[in-house]
Amino acid sequence: MSDFGFRPSDPDDPTDPGGGPEGSGPTGGGAGGSATGGGAGAGPGGPGSGGLPGFPGMPPGFPFGMTGPEGQPFDVGQALQQLGQMLQWQGGPVNWDLARQTARQTVSAGGDPSVRPTDRDAATEAVRLGDLWLDGATTFTSVTRSVAAWSRSEWVEGTVEGWKGLVEPVAERVVGAMGAALPPEAAAMAGPLMGMVRQLGVSLWGAQVGQGLGRLATEVIGVTDIGIPLLDAGQVVLIPRNVADFGEGLGIDPGDVRLYLALREVARHRLHAAAPWLRAHVVGLVDTFARGITIDTSRLESAVRDLDPSRPEALQEALESGLFEPERTPAQEAALARLEVALALIEGWTDDVVTQATADRLGSAERLRETVRRQRAIGGPAEETFETLVGLQMRPRRARDAANLFASLRTKLGVDGRDAVWAHPDLLPDAADLDDPLGYTERRANPLELPPPEQ
Repeated sequence: MSDFGFRPSDPDDPTDPGGGPEGSGPTGGGAGGSATGGGAGAGPGGPGSGGLPGFPGMPPGFPFGMTGPEGQPFDVGQALQQLGQMLQWQGGPVNWDLARQTARQTVSAGGDPSVRPTDRDAATEAVRLGDLWLDGATTFTSVTRSVAAWSRSEWVEGTVEGWKGLVEPVAERVVGAMGAALPPEAAAMAGPLMGMVRQLGVSLWGAQVGQGLGRLATEVIGVTDIGIPLLDAGQVVLIPRNVADFGEGLGIDPGDVRLYLALREVARHRLHAAAPWLRAHVVGLVDTFARGITIDTSRLESAVRDLDPSRPEALQEALESGLFEPERTPAQEAALARLEVALALIEGWTDDVVTQATADRLGSAERLRETVRRQRAIGGPAEETFETLVGLQMRPRRARDAANLFASLRTKLGVDGRDAVWAHPDLLPDAADLDDPLGYTERRANPLELPPPEQ
């Protein structure tokens, strides 16, 4: 599977958006028979599809030989009209119109009840109380300016702008590298085919992102779950349906569940407001990774020479062979390692702050903390997002290591000393520090005893 594709779906798991019987739910043709052929749930690993390396979300038979529900042929005129609309997108490397449509289809397939006034009141009260509790657990002051309770569809529409800085650097490099990798003579041979490939790439990135946003909308609690805020710090959002799903089966009062999750959301808002460089730091690491994306030009030239213009399906066969699959470089590996550490630090700090805020106040806090950790261990929103976008398979152990490091700092240096780590990016612990939290704490406590730097 490509580093840029979703994890394979389980065709035997009816809860998997990409699984279940072919043609059911968001799979097998998609809601409304979209021109992506897979609609909201089409993706690598779906029935009959292994996905296309470098082109995430490519459904079987796209765009040639498309089939409708239960294997019936699409109306040719309708299919061509929809394909034409996709290829006309001129807004950048991701077709965001398609992304929105696909995400909303995914959300609709999973159910999306409207938010009630009582939900909004409950969210506001949870955030208000959470802010009060956090005042004694961190030096970072409250930045809450507004509180909203959103449906899943509202989350999709409200966060699209926040995703662009994360998604587009990688998408631009993947889509752009397809044409840039060709020498002039090969590009001349390919002719209109390469232009079509680029437009397909743009549309398929839209389908990929839309599918990802739709799935995330069923899991996230607010707008900071991926580690960085998708709205300005201080615009706090809770999704009541997902809060309820999180607490289902735990036997814990729903109000306690809501309060605990609101504490985590509000804590991350405080962190990003106190460290305004942090979001740019994370996005910059994604951009560093994107700048290193390259395509194997020798393989590409050979494939282009062998294309048969009289066979339209030859293009799809070339795509399925992994023709445009990027190669990972040492610089990219380094950027991904730093990204993993940065996200682990955000999660670890949040864990320690909320643990302190709930101590002797919320009897169910430890159970809720372990539930969060278990969900992270099998892949939470941050893990899924960054694996989808940049191929980073984050290790949950790193977040636990970061929580231990911040707890050690708090024990030795107090809350002030723990929070001071976020004063500047140069002060952030690195991977070696996560492996040795006590050693890092001692170095922070006794900076004058550090050995002189090597000449």
